[in-house]
Amino acid sequence: MISVQNVFHEFRIGKKGKEHIVPVLHNISLEISEGEIVAVVGRSGSGKSTLLNLISGYMKPAKGEIYIRGEHVSSFSESKWADFRLHNLGFIFQTFQLIPSMTAFENVELPLVLNGIEEKERKEMAQSVLKRVGLEQYGEHYPGELSGGQQQRVSIARALILNPPIILADEPTGSLDSENETELLTFIQELNRELGITFLIITHDQEVASIAHRKVVIKDGYLYEGRARHEVQG
Repeated sequence: MISVQNVFHEFRIGKKGKEHIVPVLHNISLEISEGEIVAVVGRSGSGKSTLLNLISGYMKPAKGEIYIRGEHVSSFSESKWADFRLHNLGFIFQTFQLIPSMTAFENVELPLVLNGIEEKERKEMAQSVLKRVGLEQYGEHYPGELSGGQQQRVSIARALILNPPIILADEPTGSLDSENETELLTFIQELNRELGITFLIITHDQEVASIAHRKVVIKDGYLYEGRARHEVQG
């Protein structure tokens, strides 16, 4: 489903001609099968968010190849990436990324608008997915009128609206209290089990990583499989 092959990445800091090169990722290889939940665990600054940005196409790797669903995505143009993301990837963010001036319903409906879905059909789809996340009664509420857990469920509904086979989650529980965290993690497991969605979860939290079928650790830009729990605390 996702194949990262010998990927290197670096950032260039400073003015042209006087640039300082900062290596971020070193020879990263990662295979994720269809229907897996995989957690990439690491401290802040370890390179895990950079890896997510490369897999989602917001950055291009300095070296190496990335394939998603058999497509050589690391060779895509920006416009081709935008279209691919719309039809293949859903996103869950720590900060929800909801548009505050739009209702919960409108936030969920937005990908359908961008995809040119006819109004009647998209309203039925948006209502259905809001019901799926238990928020059918909150469709007319604005994000500021919802709790953190409810806002995250709206963001999940938006991620689900086009039935993506893959969801990428970046610290999905980072803005939630422990009760809402537990509910969200249970819901991710249900979506994986019932809909077969593949999840790649970026986290520093061992509780979040515990729901994954497989955990990999990223440390100082290097990826390790199956490291002991105490080695990634922090």
